Amino acid sequence: MILVTGGAGFIGSNFVLDWLAEREEPVLNLDALTYAGNLANLEPLSGDARHTFVHGDIGDGALVARLLAEHRPRAVVHFAAESHVDRSITGAAAFLETNVMGTFRLLEAVRAHWNALPQEEKEAFRFVHVSTDEVYGSLAPDAPAFTEQHPYEPNSPYSASKAGSDHLARAWHSTYGLPTITTHCSNNYGPLHFPEKFIPLLIVNALAGKELPIYGDGQQVRDWLYVGDHCSALRRVLEAARPGSVYNIGGCNEKTNLDIVHAVCALLDELRPRADGASYAQQIRHVTDRPGHDRRYAIDASLIERELGWRPAQTFESGLRLTVQWYLEHPQWVQQVQSGVYRQWIDANYGNRGGQA
Repeated sequence: MILVTGGAGFIGSNFVLDWLAEREEPVLNLDALTYAGNLANLEPLSGDARHTFVHGDIGDGALVARLLAEHRPRAVVHFAAESHVDRSITGAAAFLETNVMGTFRLLEAVRAHWNALPQEEKEAFRFVHVSTDEVYGSLAPDAPAFTEQHPYEPNSPYSASKAGSDHLARAWHSTYGLPTITTHCSNNYGPLHFPEKFIPLLIVNALAGKELPIYGDGQQVRDWLYVGDHCSALRRVLEAARPGSVYNIGGCNEKTNLDIVHAVCALLDELRPRADGASYAQQIRHVTDRPGHDRRYAIDASLIERELGWRPAQTFESGLRLTVQWYLEHPQWVQQVQSGVYRQWIDANYGNRGGQA
């Protein structure tokens, strides 16, 4: 059995679903079910004895200790985190509590459990800490992509809190010998993505006839990684990575935000044309940029390819088509996610920025 934290969120639920589609090894899934955690993501596993869901917080050391003692997982894959940059700007405290203190308490509970294991189980145990490329800061347009040796330069409360959790994972390996492995992924996209994030927000707004908000000039560059490829990379890391190692996981797809919005509009024009025959691109509006907005991220994923033999299977074009098709085929999931709280957040975040043609 493996323990997955945050397994009802976007990447975590995709990981759990893919894991159980590929193998028989059970999953113990711990999630606090905050706004982005959604049990509907795990509906295909209803009645599946291989999946045990526990509603709880990674910061609850007593709960985590009890789960570890009862289920004796051979590995922990740690996704649980507050992850939305804009939310971190308006409310940083939750990010520090979950990402830093929550990870600290989780590491301590896991360390106590690991120390008590028989030697053979102790040597086989792994703790995979899932992080982000945002801890590296912003790149100049012509700068080389982030490698695993790039210095940390976080620019938002979110990325600073993730950097803190990365340092804890590293220290718990260096000081206590806990077999941690840290991964840094680029921007994920795909099914089950909460619609406050960029690509699902574009899809949902376009279909609803709403504006498609683009920060500033839209020339911010990100490397986009299909979530299924991220999950396959993490499975490979869990299989073969050595304790203390760090791997960057990227999709090899640098795109500007404007590239993304036009690609989404083109797919929707093809798959779900507007009733008036016009392009969804007419709904694009530029809004005031957010504070401290990093200009460019780019991942050099050559190390994981060289050492573990992993490469993404999806191109950006194939992954985006799969993503748009999924949202078109799952309107009920979108409706369930769009609670009153979600709508209030979107209004508060974009409503006071003002549209710019």
